[in-house]
Amino acid sequence: MKLIPLPAFTDNYIWMLHDGQGALVVDPGDAAPVLQALQREGVQLRGILVTHHHADHTGGVDALREATGAQVFGPARETIPEPLQRLTQGDRVECLGLHFEVMDVPGHTAGHIAYFCPNMDGLPLVFCGDTLFSGGCGRLFEGTAAQLDHSLQSLAALPPETRVCCTHEYTLSNLRFAMEVDAGNADLQDYQGHCQALRAQGLPTLPSSIALEQRINPFLRSTQPALQASARRFDSRSVDQHGVFATLRLWKNEYR
Repeated sequence: MKLIPLPAFTDNYIWMLHDGQGALVVDPGDAAPVLQALQREGVQLRGILVTHHHADHTGGVDALREATGAQVFGPARETIPEPLQRLTQGDRVECLGLHFEVMDVPGHTAGHIAYFCPNMDGLPLVFCGDTLFSGGCGRLFEGTAAQLDHSLQSLAALPPETRVCCTHEYTLSNLRFAMEVDAGNADLQDYQGHCQALRAQGLPTLPSSIALEQRINPFLRSTQPALQASARRFDSRSVDQHGVFATLRLWKNEYR
């Protein structure tokens, strides 16, 4: 099985999986990169997985469905182009012989879902949309900080070797903020250098892994003393009221 991040727009990735015959894609905000990849790889699109309703994740769904007849899967409680199979926590999707377990991960949007595959060529994999990024997490557009924190902890509880396939190349920006709030983290320092080298070669920093994110992602480490101290440095008044996680998320919104 081949896993390919297809660049789209400025910094999106549309993930493609294919076995040499059939393919599935995740969050196709633009049909053109997918159609080009299908032709290049010589495969037929069988399935479209959608994590949430934002246009940069759904804009190509109609065109791809019409061009290929692929079945569309998406969140039960969000507005996604019909027809599609609507999914919620505990549902399962089968495509290309792979089994995906659906997880509710609200926060970025109210009905955001993720797709966890326990075994893809011997390793687990999760398509997590805009909930978890490498070194960061999604903005709070429709949910609460408590919801997003819970969603991230659910993802963090997946097997450590799980490949994390998020949908934006935000890693270097996220790591600059992570270094601000967790500067003594040696794993973070090493990872930043690694990602800078990848981007200098025009290569993606993704997929990441759950084990790596647990070591370097401040939004998965908000119970650590260093992160708590940083949150108090930003706004000591808000820590008790909103929690360290919420304070870090607010800081990231303003960070340049």
